[in-house]
Amino acid sequence: MNMRTLLCVNTNEVWSPPPQTSSLGWHVCLVSSPQEAFSLYAQQGPRVGLVLLNEGSAEALEALFRQTCGTMIWVALVPPHLLVQPRMQELLLNYCFDYHSLPAGDERLLAVLGHAFGIACLRGNALHSCDHGKETGGLIGTSPAMQQAMGRVERLARVDSSVILQGESGTGKELVARQIHRQSVRADGPFIAINCGALPPSLIQSELFGHEKGAFTGAWRRHLGCVEMAHRGVLFLDEIGDLPLPMQVNLLRFLQERTIVRVGGVEPIEVDIRVIAATNRSLDQEMTQGHFRADLFYRLCVLDLMLPPLRERGEDIMLLAQYFLTKMGGILNPQVQGFTACATRQMLQYHWPGNVRELKNRLERALVLCDGHRIDHQHLGLALPQAEGCIRPLNLVRAEAECEAVRRALVLCGNNVTEAARHLGISRLTLYRVLERSTPPLPPEAQLS
Repeated sequence: MNMRTLLCVNTNEVWSPPPQTSSLGWHVCLVSSPQEAFSLYAQQGPRVGLVLLNEGSAEALEALFRQTCGTMIWVALVPPHLLVQPRMQELLLNYCFDYHSLPAGDERLLAVLGHAFGIACLRGNALHSCDHGKETGGLIGTSPAMQQAMGRVERLARVDSSVILQGESGTGKELVARQIHRQSVRADGPFIAINCGALPPSLIQSELFGHEKGAFTGAWRRHLGCVEMAHRGVLFLDEIGDLPLPMQVNLLRFLQERTIVRVGGVEPIEVDIRVIAATNRSLDQEMTQGHFRADLFYRLCVLDLMLPPLRERGEDIMLLAQYFLTKMGGILNPQVQGFTACATRQMLQYHWPGNVRELKNRLERALVLCDGHRIDHQHLGLALPQAEGCIRPLNLVRAEAECEAVRRALVLCGNNVTEAARHLGISRLTLYRVLERSTPPLPPEAQLS
């Protein structure tokens, strides 16, 4: 069976496949009832369905939507008079990717069906990635940037040299570090992580290298540091750029000699570890400003990997969204089966400054707030820049720019209209007219002279 299968339910009453469906790669299956549709779905698993909504089959259609939700995308054909009925609106909102009021144009409808097939493929890939993600340590992505990074991870795992992972916050640096450890010869050893920016300077020495009993007030027993606990394994130094300069010296000494001395101790202790460091800062800039030692950087940066931000992984956004939905949905809100077209559009347009971590948190929020079967844009709470969300009229943009220019000129000229107009190259009358259009208006305390 061709994977690009279109399941048409009851559509022969109002729509028949045009000749171009076969040339576009569609295999069309026509059925006359929701029961027949589910039977065919169970046997062959088509991914896209086209259905005629009518009052008589609303209950049966809802049962079909529920049974196939999450793995199949539905597009509806709706008689215009049914669009005002709450029951039909509920079915469209909760279960359908898109709809067309009758009569439907073939060209536009086929374009929507093609888009629906692409979304269905992404969902199928995400469901596969739920299992594959366990094997890859949670690293999921089909974008070229992520595939390149994952290939680099495999190479880094084959050797035992120090590594620096760089990337914005939320890009998954610790996941990558754990995956390098999991695939390396040290996989049976410990993986010890420490956040260099989360500890006060007075405790970093003890946390890294440990202390002896009685070394300082409150040291009532011997404490093994993270370096010693990582013996024959991996030490992950997160946010290495936040490590204070005095501790950078101590860490450099350890990397050179591979021995430590606990606080309050005298005997050197040999430690065999691999160090993986991570940072969201530019260490080149930190070195230039004298905040990070160059000799430590070159000791750590034998190998390096730059992780791509989520905004550069366009095709991975919905893949990750479906993965998190599958992973968290069963616990937080089992009735949620997917996303509305508007939610999908917003997720693809959003800049994701918090990267994958923000995506996960947004979806957790949406699952808690959603009271239907599909997450909509208001559940995500994404604030899209206006320029990305819509095209603004040129005359409005020009008027706002003129008002802003006049306001700045008045500030620089001490609210002297004549002087401001002269600098702007306009008359006083023109300046006043611009101010009249200004929103908000000029502050009343401004004295124009």
